[in-house]
Amino acid sequence: MAGKATASGSNAAVEADARAVPPGWQVSRLRYGFNEIDGWPGFAFSDNRSEIQRRLSLMNTEIIRLFVFDKPVPDPFKRWDFFAAVVDAVLACGAKPMITFAKFEPPHHDPVRIERFVKRATEIVWNCLEQWGGEEVKDWYWCVWNEPNNPDVGGNLSYRDYLTIYRAISEPVVQLLAPHTKTARVNIGGPSIDGTQRAYWLDWIAQLLDDIDDDHLAFVNWHMYSDWRPAAPVETVKVKLVDDPASPNGPVFESLVMARTPQYEARARSVARLIGERDILNFCGELNTIAHHEHEFTGGLNRNILGAAYYASAILNLMRGSADLEMRWTATSKHWFGRDDAYGLLTNDGVPTPPALAKQIIAQHVRRGDLIHFPSQDPELCGIDAVVAQGENGRTSVVLVNTHPTTRRIELTRIGGGAERCHDGLRLDAATGGRVTRVQAADTITIEGYGLAILSEDASRTIID
Repeated sequence: MAGKATASGSNAAVEADARAVPPGWQVSRLRYGFNEIDGWPGFAFSDNRSEIQRRLSLMNTEIIRLFVFDKPVPDPFKRWDFFAAVVDAVLACGAKPMITFAKFEPPHHDPVRIERFVKRATEIVWNCLEQWGGEEVKDWYWCVWNEPNNPDVGGNLSYRDYLTIYRAISEPVVQLLAPHTKTARVNIGGPSIDGTQRAYWLDWIAQLLDDIDDDHLAFVNWHMYSDWRPAAPVETVKVKLVDDPASPNGPVFESLVMARTPQYEARARSVARLIGERDILNFCGELNTIAHHEHEFTGGLNRNILGAAYYASAILNLMRGSADLEMRWTATSKHWFGRDDAYGLLTNDGVPTPPALAKQIIAQHVRRGDLIHFPSQDPELCGIDAVVAQGENGRTSVVLVNTHPTTRRIELTRIGGGAERCHDGLRLDAATGGRVTRVQAADTITIEGYGLAILSEDASRTIID
């Protein structure tokens, strides 16, 4: 078993809040983040990049994941200026980059290929230190590979091959960065495991925790979408179902999608149980409703009001499960056959979708280090995800998410935690036309269909546009 952590300061969730935690409350550990892979041209180079970066800042974005050696992303060896511009865009949001080294072509056990991969990765780290300096780069994150268990994405490596690659790359990266981190640990981790369509994904995290000591493993990273199958009749889209059945469509599929959000809490708790008392962070590194670029495939469920309710519910469940990071795939849309793809939270022009607005208002009311309270199970709240947050400045806010398509009228006294004091509100639901509306609540708040409401003692300060 790998060694127990010493105090490195990397797990700042609890140390950020010195207040006593009352019974029934916990301290929010959750950082907000994004994958900014496919839409990097709009994020870093477009005329609308300042608006995109402003929106991401309003979402309290702490970590943005970038790729090298995979996908159509800037090649640091051919266009360092492009790569540097994307990193600068991350920093302009007030965030830190998570640079993911993925991938090289098989055979993955070939020592020559592994050596070449390690040399390229360490040269990128060295150049980052040269350009941005050790004081800045010491706080960045470094991820080894992307979905190694997924044959279409990461090459379907064996765990043993992945472990060999991880050990080969982590050692020189730690050696390069350790002089700058001083007593803190280098933020390196993996395996960015696909937990959506691949069985036994948790095995990889259990084994990695057992095989790698804490000096070389700062975080473990797992991915979960509600579904990877199409939200449309399977015969109308090109899809390889392997041995899986076609998905149900229409309202049945929508109900199925929303029924899965509690798994974010369960999975976060499962990973946390494996981590135990070790000072290793628990990252949900990719999430969205459906894993696909094409609108015909997703039926709009990544970017409509259902997508907003799904994302809000997933965030609350990750908070409840004490996850350390959520990373939506993706932040900015990619142009896919001449139009924005079905993933991006923001359009390539910086226009927010309903899920973007949902996250934007949640992030301004529930922050890492806040005391948070989840109401006890109440039959009257079935299908309502809720959290009450209290900040150090006395701010009290409540987030309510309706995961059902029917209208819900919620009595604030059932929420507890001081929710009944919050009357200044924001609403984003099936009746608001994809926009956030400001409301006043007395003893109850109504959410019409899928959507969310936020109540606070002063929600008027929330920045929407």
